[in-house]
Order: sequence, then structure tokens, then C-alpha cells
Amino acid sequence: MIMKPVDWRVATLFVQERHYSAVMPKLTKHYLGAYVDDELVGILTLGWGTNPMGTIRKMFPELTTADYYEIGKMCMDEKMPRNSESQMQSLTIKWMKENTPSVKYLYTWADGIVGKPGYVYQAANFLYGGFIWTDIYLSESGEKVHFRTIQRKMKKEMGRDDTKYGPRPNDKKMGELGFTRVWGKQFRYIYPINKTSKKYLKNSTMEWTREYPKDKDLQWKVKKPGETEYTLTDALPFIDGNVTQHNSSNVNKVSDKYGVGNLSEFFT
Repeated sequence: MIMKPVDWRVATLFVQERHYSAVMPKLTKHYLGAYVDDELVGILTLGWGTNPMGTIRKMFPELTTADYYEIGKMCMDEKMPRNSESQMQSLTIKWMKENTPSVKYLYTWADGIVGKPGYVYQAANFLYGGFIWTDIYLSESGEKVHFRTIQRKMKKEMGRDDTKYGPRPNDKKMGELGFTRVWGKQFRYIYPINKTSKKYLKNSTMEWTREYPKDKDLQWKVKKPGETEYTLTDALPFIDGNVTQHNSSNVNKVSDKYGVGNLSEFFT
């Protein structure tokens, strides 16, 4: 397996054909492809999340966005062996050492909210830095919708031009829109790119260990339309699907602009 940069459209179509979430991160600096015998078998994107400076300053008050990359999307063809994602991460770290030597850390979140405690990062020897509670909305069709998307819809509905985002919907509005609100855990992982970065971990506000979370640590708080209180559960409260009613502008970015809907059409 080797890692090399790929066109963003190739990365997007590959992910959308295989990943549980077709939505691509907006702040992406590098699209890397994993190849075996010249066949594309995996994609890993490097960039930042929705609040890059806030993310790094919360962990390392003296660092900036230039000091880290976050894994935005990681996707491996299901025909590959089980350890292939960990191999792809190791090759990505090697690629970073050779091509972005000033970057100190590779950072990522494991989507506990969709039932993933981060086994793939644990297998690659990432360090664990605790969890946060985060929320998503579920439409009646089962589509997962980020709260920012909801706020943009609220802004448009209210006709407000004085703010970037509208407010979060209250319980009554959630009932009208048919949205379920789900809180789940996001697990924090980091990999120091070199020995200096590893030593610098002592300056972090987080405690980094290999005391990893497991399936038993997964929990969710669920509030369905019309309800005013959350119900705590240890059972995944939704099933991943391919409905993209509310995320269509992101998911259909390549097909709308270039008239292709899959990798075969793109290369043709």
C-alpha cells in the first residue's frame, strides 16, 4: 500500500460510494488516496473541523492551526483486510513527516455518536484524550443533520440577514419540523508526529493515555418530536441510511457541477 494525493472529486465520489456518512468536510487541505497495485482502495482527508483555532487552543493554548491536521474523512474499501485502515493511518503519518514536517500532531474524533469508540485509532497507537457530548438531529426519514444545517434553515425561515446562523429550534419547533435530537459521545485521539511533539504533550490541558474506551462506554440521550425530556439509552438510536434531503448541497457537489455520480463515470 502507498499513499499519494488525489483529486478532490475522486476522493468525494469514493467516499460517497462507501462511507456511512456521505457528507464531506469543508475545511480540507489534503486528499490522500491509498493504492494497492495502482488500485484506489482508501481515502483519508487532512484539514480541520468547524472551529480549528478553538480546537487546538483547548488542547494546547500556545499552538495554532498550523500545528495540527485533523482527519476529516477516512474510508477504506470493504474488500480490504481488517487492519488496512490502521496501515493507511501509519502511511499518512509517514507522508506528513515527508511533506508537512512543521505539523506537530494528527488529531481526530471517533464517532461514538454513531457507535464507534475508535478501535481503528487504538490499533494505530493513537493516544486517547477523553470525550465530549455532542448532538445531531435526525429527520423523520432517518437522515443525520448537523446543528449548523438546522440553524441555517431557521435563519432562512425567519428571514434574518443580520446573523450567520439562526437559533436552535425549541421543543415545539422540533415537533413541527419532525426532528429528533440525539446526544452522544465523541472520543478524542491524537498522534504526535515526532519525538519533540511527543515531549510537548506535557503542555497539553488534556491527559493523554492508552486507557481506551470500548463499546460499553457508548451512551445516547434521545428526545423525540413532541417530547420535552431526554431518555438515556445504551442502544444505538438510529440506523445509518443514504437519505440526503437536508445535506444535498454537500453530497451532490460533484454530480451537480460535473454531471457525474460515481467514480466510473468520472474516469470515463
